[in-house]
Amino acid sequence: MSKLYFRYGAMNSGKSTHLMQVAYNYEERGMKVIIIKPRIDNKGGDTLVSRLGVNRQVDLLISDQDNIFKIINRYMKVNNKIDCILVDEVQFLKELQIDQLFEIAVKINIPIICYGLRTDFKRNGFEGSTRLLLLAHSIEEMKTICACGRKAIFNGRKINNKFVFEGEQIAIDDEDNVEYESLCGECYYKYKEN
Repeated sequence: MSKLYFRYGAMNSGKSTHLMQVAYNYEERGMKVIIIKPRIDNKGGDTLVSRLGVNRQVDLLISDQDNIFKIINRYMKVNNKIDCILVDEVQFLKELQIDQLFEIAVKINIPIICYGLRTDFKRNGFEGSTRLLLLAHSIEEMKTICACGRKAIFNGRKINNKFVFEGEQIAIDDEDNVEYESLCGECYYKYKEN
């Protein structure tokens, strides 16, 4: 039986870059990798965009209503074997879609490695991440640091270069002057209380 993996980290912890490295490692050995990205993450369109400047074409863009289990079954009928499925920005998937990823790993025996955020800018869990924390066979934190040098665990949202703590859960960076910054707990409260 294959496993469902969840690799999470604050913004700028290298999640997308690591995903592309894993894809390269599989492909270098002649193996077939499928890269999935939620359609709601419109940054880069159908391309993964790393802050290091590395880009990679996505194989499947997934909408909220898509059944990933059925999509992968159809894909395999046309393209045969899949050796690994990699999911970027997994926090944007729905709970049921995480269940479908788990089902793929267990029933179809394809390892699935998911990358994403654990919490939003208000420190609330995303639907996809929360479900993964309950179902994943393996959970790994990808670490990064706050500007102060301490370990970053939160994602601060900035609009017009000012931290904000209210608003919709999902706002993609590079849109409407939105950007994100990794923060430690101390800096999170420092900015929130100012």
